[in-house]
Amino acid sequence: NFSTGDTVLDVYRSVLCFLKREQGASFNVETTGGNEAIENFLSSADDLRFIQSIKSHAASRLFEETRVFGVSYRFEDLMASLLSCVKKDSGFDPTSFSGTTVSGRPVAFVGSQPDDDLAMRRYADGYKKAGFGEPMQVYEPVGAAFSYAQRLTEDATILVGDFGGGTSDFSIIRFEQTSDGIKSTPIGYSGLGIAGDRFDYRIIDAVISPNLGKNSQYKSFGKLLDMPKQYYAQFAKWHQLSLLKTPETIRALENLAKSAVNPTQIDALIETIVDDRGFDVYRAVSNVKTQLSSAPEAVLQIKLGDIAIEENITVGDFESWISPDLTAIDNCVGNLLDDSNMAPEDIDGVFLTGGSSFIPSVKRLFENRFGGNKLADGNQFQSVAIGLAMIGMDENKERWRAK
Repeated sequence: NFSTGDTVLDVYRSVLCFLKREQGASFNVETTGGNEAIENFLSSADDLRFIQSIKSHAASRLFEETRVFGVSYRFEDLMASLLSCVKKDSGFDPTSFSGTTVSGRPVAFVGSQPDDDLAMRRYADGYKKAGFGEPMQVYEPVGAAFSYAQRLTEDATILVGDFGGGTSDFSIIRFEQTSDGIKSTPIGYSGLGIAGDRFDYRIIDAVISPNLGKNSQYKSFGKLLDMPKQYYAQFAKWHQLSLLKTPETIRALENLAKSAVNPTQIDALIETIVDDRGFDVYRAVSNVKTQLSSAPEAVLQIKLGDIAIEENITVGDFESWISPDLTAIDNCVGNLLDDSNMAPEDIDGVFLTGGSSFIPSVKRLFENRFGGNKLADGNQFQSVAIGLAMIGMDENKERWRAK
């Protein structure tokens, strides 16, 4: 459990808030994580920097550093900061622990050309900086499978889908009952960089960005030109939004606003970036996704600068936007079955975990392929962590180390 003031939570959000505390002519920076970081972001009057979707940068060679109040932070520095906040809020001291640290990792990292080796080096360095030993990396869907296996009363071959923020990961594992307990045999793994963040991207791109100047125009040498698309492509991605907050980008947007057909929209885009309103956008979009999981329509409401957005979104709208992503997920599962020399009827049960597993169209993919009677519900937000802890207690844990 994690304590923040009088609040005790069993889930820790991977977000950081850096607060600039003035001290006379100088200042210091206070770092908070999880729920405390969100509370500070929403209520603090101090200058701050809020960072989310940290893991999405792990395998990117393009991400070298970000600067926070003049200090350079590499990926491993951000990860160490988050782990240090986890230690503080959980009351756990890794120096008093002599066992192996088991850490989850996605099967496939986010990005068009993710570098797995780079990500693993960064993970190891981040853990070391935070005072942990080098972790044993285990695929996250394997952790979810271990958690689900405790329900089994007979031998079964299970497919687990773990839908995180940046990746969707899948594993097939055979569980057998023995006199010594449950025997587990890995059969296959697969994954892709499409999950909750990509679904958010689709909503932002279709609803919010057009209200902030996407598809509008500006004047240049007597001609009307389309607004540059790269700003909106970055704006709609959580892990790239903070990268827009550079002097060069802000100056370029300010110059575009001067000649824009609708300068109020561009001013609102600039204000959203400068004021770190990314979490407000995330919260509005997340609320819509949650509502659409159980209702035929939802209203997205948010005020950015002088632009008040209030648009109705139907389930049909949302499903049409994410259709290419659903196809990619379905193909990934199909390829995993082919590579494992298995047919859908060879799978005895399907366990879906993570926030996007609540989306009806995601569940339908698995119902259509395996049959609705094979789908099982569970603890969608804790199953990976619980399973990884169980692997940590396994005397033969090395066999689950990610390759």
